[in-house]
Amino acid sequence: PLTLILTGIAGAAVSSPWVALPLCCLYLLMLLGNCCLLWAIRAEHALRTPMFQFLSMLALADLGLSLCTLPTVLAVSCVPASSLPFQACLAQMYFIHTFSAIESGVLVAMAFDRFVAICHPLRYGSVLSGSLVARAGVLIVLRGSCVVLPVAVLMARMPFCRARVLSHSFCLHQDMLRLACGDVRPSSWYGLGAVILTKGLDSLAILLSYVLILRAILGIVSPGARAKAFSTCICHLCAVLLFYIPLISLSVIHRFGRHLPPLAPTLLADAYLLLPPVLNPLVYSWKTKQIRRRILLLLCRR
Repeated sequence: PLTLILTGIAGAAVSSPWVALPLCCLYLLMLLGNCCLLWAIRAEHALRTPMFQFLSMLALADLGLSLCTLPTVLAVSCVPASSLPFQACLAQMYFIHTFSAIESGVLVAMAFDRFVAICHPLRYGSVLSGSLVARAGVLIVLRGSCVVLPVAVLMARMPFCRARVLSHSFCLHQDMLRLACGDVRPSSWYGLGAVILTKGLDSLAILLSYVLILRAILGIVSPGARAKAFSTCICHLCAVLLFYIPLISLSVIHRFGRHLPPLAPTLLADAYLLLPPVLNPLVYSWKTKQIRRRILLLLCRR
């Protein structure tokens, strides 16, 4: 059966407990932070608003994205020359890119939420109703699942006749495509189109939302009200930057940075999949008093 060999942090099929220990700590911090965030939003009645419902979706997408990579990342850190059957690698690739597309869609929905809250505050409750939030969540999940599915179908038909060593401790489409032989153009072009249709359009929608938000904020006369309006967007801006900067950098390196050392794409891929799930709960807990209070209450009870 076709198997693919996973590599560790240094770009080689080696393991080290000094690598496994910080990775385990990061995954535990990710699980603890996102689970506490979900619990706080569910327990605090004041947080049952569209903004925090979208934040719950973001936490679930972060959990799914991280748990997809957890088995192979820890396996590579503990067992040298870890290998993965092709079908399992294909499934992991599908779920990684699906949850990534879902997270991108949730960030767009959160940007629209901030746009309505700042530009049309009197219509916030009527525009962002509970049914609209639910439909948006279903649409985001369906879009991510359906757009990535042809990527997995095309990759399943690819023959592999070259070296079978991946550049990461998990399976990504660009990395698997590098090992395939035959005509890879259909899969490559569709993968590029899928990225443009999801992350590309999403980033443009977020940029447009913030242009309108900035124009509305600059039109506020009171400096205190202007600062308060802008402070409601800080957490979302941090989440957008944490998600898109490593993603765009990794895509550019995979397509144009073949002469760079193997450590660069490896570190960027780990940052893309680990930094947002770990830091998003910390940012939102630090900026939101109700979440911080609920988490402190939970820790005190423990």
